[in-house]
Amino acid sequence: MSGLRTPINTSNVNKKANVMKRIHSILILFTVLITVNAIGQVPEKFLSSKTHIKFFSSTPVEDIEANNYASVSTIVPATGEVVFSVPMQSFGFEKALMQKHFNNEHFLETNVYAKSKFKGKITNLEDIVFNKDGMYEARIEGTLTIKGKTNPINEKGTIEVKGTSLTVNSVFTITLADYGIAFDEGEMVSKKIGKTIEITIVGEYQPKE
Repeated sequence: MSGLRTPINTSNVNKKANVMKRIHSILILFTVLITVNAIGQVPEKFLSSKTHIKFFSSTPVEDIEANNYASVSTIVPATGEVVFSVPMQSFGFEKALMQKHFNNEHFLETNVYAKSKFKGKITNLEDIVFNKDGMYEARIEGTLTIKGKTNPINEKGTIEVKGTSLTVNSVFTITLADYGIAFDEGEMVSKKIGKTIEITIVGEYQPKE
């Protein structure tokens, strides 16, 4: 008869609704598992191409500061290996004359010794959780090479874990004479440059693809 409608099969509608709910639940669970897995994984290596290295010298005559933003560094979480490569001619000074002296043969001789390098390890690796946000103290031992001279380094710093990125901070001092950099007492430069200099390192690291 005209005007009559076919009865709706509520059983089929409910079945379809239940199927859609199950699919939706599975998709949510799948997404959660992927997210948890991604957060839980630790990259094989972290790379920093945004490492800021600053050195500071202070004497009664003058304070001298130089900054370098061209260094490259890597950290391997599994072994604790840490490597820095520092292009010496990338240090920038406020005074052009000081930059010239820094690079010449009487000081760093950067045309011959173009890079300084650090290679070492985090010795308290068990205290650092690379996949958990937080601030961790790190103890690092290794060797620092400047102007062809290599000396042992044993220093402390911090590693901040935030998501998948790391920020490393460390401040320490080195003695210039240990790296073949010394001046006669009578020279003016010996009064302007301290026998020890303070090194500050701030590195921002991302997982290496």
